[in-house]
This record gives sequence, C-alpha cells and structure tokens, in this order.
Amino acid sequence: MTTWDSLYARRASRMSASEIRELLKLLDRPDVISFAGGIPDPNLFPAEEFRQAYQDILGGPDAGRALQYGVSEGSPRLRDWIVSHMRTLGVDCDPGNILITSGSQQGLDYIGKLFLSEGDTALVQWPTYLGALQAFNAYEPRFDRLDPCANRDVTDYAARAQEQGGRVKFAYLSPDFANPTGLSVGLAERERVLALAEELSCAIIEDAPYEALRYDGDTVLPLLALDSRKHGGIEASRTLYLGSFSKSLSPGLRLGWVCAAKEVISRLVLIKQASDLNTPVLNQEAMARVAERVFDTHTARTNAVYKARRDAMLSALQIHMPEGVHWTRPDGGMFIWLDLPAGIDAADLLEKSLATVRVAFVPGKAFHPDRTGANSLRLSFSCADFAKIEEGISRLGRLISETVMSTV
Repeated sequence: MTTWDSLYARRASRMSASEIRELLKLLDRPDVISFAGGIPDPNLFPAEEFRQAYQDILGGPDAGRALQYGVSEGSPRLRDWIVSHMRTLGVDCDPGNILITSGSQQGLDYIGKLFLSEGDTALVQWPTYLGALQAFNAYEPRFDRLDPCANRDVTDYAARAQEQGGRVKFAYLSPDFANPTGLSVGLAERERVLALAEELSCAIIEDAPYEALRYDGDTVLPLLALDSRKHGGIEASRTLYLGSFSKSLSPGLRLGWVCAAKEVISRLVLIKQASDLNTPVLNQEAMARVAERVFDTHTARTNAVYKARRDAMLSALQIHMPEGVHWTRPDGGMFIWLDLPAGIDAADLLEKSLATVRVAFVPGKAFHPDRTGANSLRLSFSCADFAKIEEGISRLGRLISETVMSTV
C-alpha cells in the first residue's frame, strides 16, 4: 500500500480546505436562512446577454478561434475592454499591462508563487480574505499584521522578517469593501501603505473584486493609480491590481485579471503557460461582448438591489442585536462583520444556530492568520431577500442574547 504522506512535498502540509466552502456544503437546505456565502445573487446575472454573446460567437466566423487554444496573456478584445475600464479608475495602461486569469483567485496563487520563498513575510490585514491566506500559504511564508490606520515602525517589520530568514515581499490588502469586514481603506491610509511599501522595498497586492459594488460615499483612487501618478507611470509602480468579473457579471465563467508593470506581467505569463496555458477563449470572448454592452448599466441595477439589502440588514441588526454586539457599516460590497461580547465563540454559536434557529454565518477565526477572532463572524446580505434578512437576524439576535445571558 502506498504511503502517500511520505511522497507529498513539505508545502502540502500547509494546505487546508476552505472552511467556508466546507460549510456551504451543509447549507443547501430549505429550512436554513444562510448569510454565509459571499456570492452574488444568481437571479441578477445578465443571463440573456451571455446567451446572446455565446450564440453570436458560435454562430459566426469567430467560432473556430473561440474554441481554439489562445495566447496566455488573454483575449485581445477582453484586455482592450479592461484597459478602458482601468482608465476610468485613473490607471493609464495598455494591453501589455494586463494578464487574464481564471478568476482573481488564480492571480493570487500566481503572485504567491512568483514572490514568496520559504520564510518570507506577507503583510496582510487582520482579518483578511481567507482565499488569499490559502493561496499564499502553500509557498511557506509567515504573515504579519498590516494596519493601514497605524504608524508601525518600518524597522520592526523588517527585523521580524529577517528573524525568520526572509524579507517582506509584499503588502496584501483589499481596499474597497473588503472580504470579510466590508470596510474600505481611505485615501490617507492608502498613501500610508504606499509609503510603507516604498520604505520596505516590497510590492503591494491590491485585491479589488468588489470595486464596482459601491453604494455610498466618494470613490477613492486605487493604489495602483496613486502609485503610478507618484512615480511617473505604471511601469515604475510597485502595485499589482487584481480585478474580477465574478462579483459584477458572472463568477461561473472564472475570469479575472492582473494589471501591473510589464516586467511583472511577463513573469506571471510564464507561470500561466506552465499552469494551464490559457484561460478559455470562448469565455473571454463572451465576457468581452457582455462587458462592452452592459457593464455600467448592469452594475448600477445590481448595486441598487444590494444597497437595499445592506440597508435592511443594518436596520435589522440595530433592532435585534443585544447590547455588546458591534458591527461594521460598509459603503458597498457584500459583507457585514460582527464582533460579539468576549467569551462567545462564533464556531460554537454556529453549531448551536444550525441546530436550533437554522441561521448560517461564517465564524471569524478562519480569516485570522493566527486563528484569533473567535468572538467574531461574517454576514453576507447579497443573496437574502428582505423577509429572510428580517427573520434571520431576529432569530440570530435572540440566540446571541440567550448565549450572552448564559455566560453571565
């Protein structure tokens, strides 16, 4: 009998299943009100536009090309659209600055592979996106806390990284309506991150899948735009921007992109070639057509729906949560983050919730590299209608109140 454990690479021991995806397997039950999945509402997908796009491609002269292998960098038509989109965000670039990936998750994996050696340090927000931790973790880094609002001594970052036999390679953050907290990073804090990265001579990874999902407040320039302006263009920028169509148009087509200096893109292209050759051309061609036709109008329509659901959940939390529970008030995105009174473990609370009040959420510990944050949880409002939001938060509020009383 083969003893597989003895054959695996050492990094395999650092790989673990997504706690969120494992949780979602348990929640496909009609009696459960789920605020767990950080996914867009499928009822809002522009299905007719995609049907027409695929029909046009497969019924026209481009069918053979769309069903063929493609260049690793990505479809020229889709990259051209992304260039125009990035320019609306203040980033002056050209197609050579764009790599199409199979979802932005693939971009995170490629970035980990490109930058991280064993013992290197990745600076991340605390809590941060679980998928980023999973992607980076395979390359054996250590994680240190990135707090854009704090003025931590740069020499402390460098010294702690050197103690582990490596250096700080990048600062990773999701500046707009982050998963899991829903919080955004303001202009002053973005400039502070840029200054920190410059002093550390490290890269910045700007993960922006929710950028288009703004409901309130003023738009803040991406870090890549600020960095490029400061240093005279994107080729002198140390920031890599990860974009995605998953939250705006469709997650099922698995399409994202990296926008960065051409030197970095050329290295990521080599990784892409060794990984999967190219992202499916048919999907890229369809996405390009749909984005050209409806991106702005579609996102405006879906944002109005999500904004109303966010407002409904914030209102329900205000009514039903007991004293001692605190939550974020995001200007966009899909998430609200709750901090519970000390002593309440959200994982235990979830087990009790599923068994009694039938409400699902994601415990916060999974989003912390050091497994702290036991008394926190993430709620998603994107796929719940008003009735489910009111009923689910009411049930959850009663359960938390009972749990608080039992710990007194």
